[in-house]
Amino acid sequence: MGRQWRAQFDAEVSFANGGGLRTEGFRLDIPGREISDEDLAALFVRHLGLLMVSEVRISEKTVIEEPHKGGRGVTGVPGTGRRLVELSHRISDGMVTLPGWTAPRIGHWLTFAESRARYAPGTEFQVGRIDMIANTGTYVDAPAHRWAGGDDLSGVPLDRLADLPGVVVRVPAGTRAVDRLMLAPYDVAGHAVLLHTGWDVHFGTERYAAPEAPYLTGDAARALVDAGAALVGIDSINIDDMSAASGGERPAHSTLLAAGIPIVEHMTGLDALPPDGFRFTAAPPMVVGMGTFPVRAFAVVDG
Repeated sequence: MGRQWRAQFDAEVSFANGGGLRTEGFRLDIPGREISDEDLAALFVRHLGLLMVSEVRISEKTVIEEPHKGGRGVTGVPGTGRRLVELSHRISDGMVTLPGWTAPRIGHWLTFAESRARYAPGTEFQVGRIDMIANTGTYVDAPAHRWAGGDDLSGVPLDRLADLPGVVVRVPAGTRAVDRLMLAPYDVAGHAVLLHTGWDVHFGTERYAAPEAPYLTGDAARALVDAGAALVGIDSINIDDMSAASGGERPAHSTLLAAGIPIVEHMTGLDALPPDGFRFTAAPPMVVGMGTFPVRAFAVVDG
């Protein structure tokens, strides 16, 4: 990866309809070592999703060599070309996805040694066998997971699962509830909306199921439905609040799946994605009667 740069600056914003805001020490990804105040102001407005801005005054600007954090509007390094980004956890024998839920058991149905009697000399095969629940690793929820009579995996159309334009919502560290206001700056219509909380660092540990795990509020789920999101993913243990305070309600699941919007849970690697400008896929097998199944979630990013 080439050298990456971030600008640190103060900004004073005036709005055409009155009022303003000020920031100090703001840091923002920039595409190169140098950037004009005008270009930085435009990138700042884009990053925050500000509307009706009449003027941005930049001061105290410095440029720092620092890895990008995912600023909106920053282009990739020219000439790097197309790349694939893995967004799934590995599935291995005995792994824990949801604490207390049955772990997968992976083994052989036919070993190389056993197969030799079936084929010509020198020809042998292995056939594996896996026993697992559907909620294992990184998986997709179809409407049938929540609603009796909803579409199962075989009924969800490919245009809800594959080659979707994607957008990443960066959730500030320490935030539990991803609410409607946090989603407001993003254009989500027809997009896979991926909530990057950073909680995936705890996957496979007891902390992963802690009550403070991030989640999407029911009101925010309704906002995504109203805005026309095609799919919603999260790198946390559940898209809903799993703490005792929730009372067992699952408003995000209920709202999104009732609208036919698939949910991808237990994602990872979202920090490697740009804010937008990529294509996302998380397609399961077409299993009749199943509402949930593991996926190989990935993104295609053009340089």
